[in-house]
Amino acid sequence: MDLHKFNSSPSAFFLIGIPGLEDVHPWMGVSFCAMYLVALLGNCTLLLTIQLVHTLHHPMFYFLGMLGIIDLVMATSVVPKMLSIFWMGSQEIGFDACFIQMFLIHSITAVESGVLLAMAFDRYVAICHPLRYEAILTSQRVAQIGLAILARGILFMVPLTWMMRRLPYCTSKQISHSYCEHMAVMKLACADSSASSIYSTVGSTLIVGIDTAFIALSYGLILRAVAKCTEQTEMLKAFSTCSAHIGVMLLYYLPGMASIYIQCFPQGVPPHVQVLLADLYLSLPPMLNPIIYSIRMKQVREALVKLLPFLRGPVG
Repeated sequence: MDLHKFNSSPSAFFLIGIPGLEDVHPWMGVSFCAMYLVALLGNCTLLLTIQLVHTLHHPMFYFLGMLGIIDLVMATSVVPKMLSIFWMGSQEIGFDACFIQMFLIHSITAVESGVLLAMAFDRYVAICHPLRYEAILTSQRVAQIGLAILARGILFMVPLTWMMRRLPYCTSKQISHSYCEHMAVMKLACADSSASSIYSTVGSTLIVGIDTAFIALSYGLILRAVAKCTEQTEMLKAFSTCSAHIGVMLLYYLPGMASIYIQCFPQGVPPHVQVLLADLYLSLPPMLNPIIYSIRMKQVREALVKLLPFLRGPVG
């Protein structure tokens, strides 16, 4: 029997929000709104600084700008709809809109992983091969790396979105989540969805596994090179720059992998914990990334100081 002939997919889904915490949704909304506003302000300021201050027109800051754009897209894909759920009870999301949100969220997370790898490679070349830095990381090559990372994220999500959208959804329309997370949507399907589940788990593991392996290799080589430095100032400068990157990577990978595997193997984990972790994974890094880079990177701090008179405008 062909399920597609006898079961039509719904015109819309309904996002529950955070299951079991409906009573505190308004207060949760305040927290997520504050994080979103800080993310918008921080990333827009960072992007404006990179654009206007010519001393930041270097590959490292181009990659940092890519990360800022990713953070803005990621937060904007999720938080406004979450706030409409928490504050206005607007739980409905259109069928196509749900899959568009799913595509954006999961492709952007794959893109972010690639940009973090590119940033680690940039630091490796800058510290281990400083004389060849400009020859290796030309503006054209940085653009090529960015396009390749974007293409990988899109190509990863196109088959998954196609598989998910073709499934018949003939049972409940309620998604036990704050956004269209693909595992939560998959549970509503009334046909075998194991193919999409396996593809997602294996694909995510390969992307994150390969990226983290090369990131670890890059920083291992960096640490070996830094250990050979005889000048303490050079050593401290290298550690200062790399510590910001490492902090952002830990902020992305640790909760991200925890969220993925908790969704796949949820035994013993309360639903509200699963959803809250997934929500924070997409909301917290976009807020903290520009703060970490502004505090830890001297070049960004100095550029922000230069830009302050421009931002204030003429006085009087």
